[in-house]
Amino acid sequence: MAEPVTGSASTASGSGSRPRRLARTFTADLRPLRTSPAFRRFWIGEAVSATGTQVVVTTVLLQVYTETHSNFAVGAVGAVTFASLVVFGMVGGMIADAADRRVLALLTAGGMMLTSAALTLQALLDAPMWVLFGLIGLQTSLSALDAPIRRTFAARLLPTDMMPAVGALEGFSMTVALTGGPLLAGLLVSTAGFTEAYAVDMVSYLGLLYATWRLPSLLPEGGGTRAGLRSILDGFRLLRERPVLLMTFLVDLDAMIFGMPRVLFASLAVTQFHGGPRTTGLLYAALSIGGTLVAATGGWMSRVRRQGLVVAVAIGVWGAAVASFGLAQSLWLALALLVIAGAADTVSAVLRITIQQVSAPDAVRGRIAGLFMVTVTAGPSLGDLGHGVLAGFTSPGLAAFVGGVACLLGLGGLLLAVPSFVRYDGLAPAPAPDAEAGPRAATPADGEPVALVARDQAADGPA
Repeated sequence: MAEPVTGSASTASGSGSRPRRLARTFTADLRPLRTSPAFRRFWIGEAVSATGTQVVVTTVLLQVYTETHSNFAVGAVGAVTFASLVVFGMVGGMIADAADRRVLALLTAGGMMLTSAALTLQALLDAPMWVLFGLIGLQTSLSALDAPIRRTFAARLLPTDMMPAVGALEGFSMTVALTGGPLLAGLLVSTAGFTEAYAVDMVSYLGLLYATWRLPSLLPEGGGTRAGLRSILDGFRLLRERPVLLMTFLVDLDAMIFGMPRVLFASLAVTQFHGGPRTTGLLYAALSIGGTLVAATGGWMSRVRRQGLVVAVAIGVWGAAVASFGLAQSLWLALALLVIAGAADTVSAVLRITIQQVSAPDAVRGRIAGLFMVTVTAGPSLGDLGHGVLAGFTSPGLAAFVGGVACLLGLGGLLLAVPSFVRYDGLAPAPAPDAEAGPRAATPADGEPVALVARDQAADGPA
């Protein structure tokens, strides 16, 4: 009698463990939030401030249009923010590798909070339009300086194997911010006014400032590199010497320049799907829905070793989905394809950021993050230009189809040029021979991230 009971218990245990394993695989990996109180505070503070930033971006567009009734003026806001992000993204990466990143982040966050206060005052006092443009340019410039600095934190606070989980968590919080921020802005502007909407963003920085204040000192390894042109050139030299790291930028540019069809959505909503503004909104939302689904169910990405291969597959899925979207005549099929494309893009983004965090030495991690800022800003904008021109000569659907096919062809060419990318092992990244760009990034074997986590837990206790 004992044997059947034992076998039954074992079977039950085994069958019970499979659902648990599946649940761990297809739910968000929350280990970074549980492991490090410092990262947990920082993630929450950054999520709140990112939502506030989206409130400001939307409120500025609403205020400009309300006061000018000019689409050109609204477009000029985009030009100001684009220029600020591109110019100051690399500068932010350069200074992130030159001094204590905690101090730098406190300064940039404080500056953004003061700029939000100034935006609140300009709305209250009904200041001239040039004041609003100047302040949004300043706010965007500070954000571009700030982002590369903060992108270096996770690799110092957590062990290497948690970087995919960090990417998924940050992707989830950003998706929530991109979705919730505009909705909150619309609600605040319609019920309270522009002044109150800007004031919400000002308050949103308090949590981020507190979380940053509680961080340990985060000097770059080796004490930092003097900011200047040579510092930037060292960062580019590192990319040349580490082709896998360079590929994380090139494959993204390929996907965004050739395969990002967002500029076509408004036209396709009318000409191909016989809708209007509501249909356009659904097309935009579909990409975000796909990304949110992956971020919320992406525990499996923490177990991926062949990260380069999965990135290549994800971008291939993105290109194929976009090409098929261009040919789709049914709105529901088009939405389903965009959900797939958004999910593939998020998988690619999470694993590319992971490769960058692990492969780049800490001494140059800020410059790599700055270049990331530039590429994610410039790529989609160049894609908008190319798709718009091609659609003008052909049709929006054909432009999306050609862009998706071009993305696939470009991906094939890049993989032929750098075949080592698909062989990249995320758990055993090979160090590069370059020594001038800075010492090798710390890993759990080096002891630094684990030591920082342990020190933070000992000093802080529960958050």
